[in-house]
Amino acid sequence: MSSSQYNAGQSRAKTQAKTEDWMESAKNTAESAHDKACDATNSTQAQAQQSKEEKAGFLQQTGEQVVHMAQGAIDGVKNTLGVGDKK
Repeated sequence: MSSSQYNAGQSRAKTQAKTEDWMESAKNTAESAHDKACDATNSTQAQAQQSKEEKAGFLQQTGEQVVHMAQGAIDGVKNTLGVGDKK
């Protein structure tokens, strides 16, 4: 085997090793990006659920306040007209 063939073989082996390293690096980068995207999705879903629960609680509380105000207005009108419980 001539030295040029030997050098070509070494060069090819080095190139193949570098290619394999780059492929592994690209694979690791893609997996890392996938994991980060999954984490972000899960975090966003958790925040959305929490926000939904907070809004539901706020609406429930507001609805109860409206009911109490309406009942107070009805009682006030009844008392004014003399048909309420308080005479």
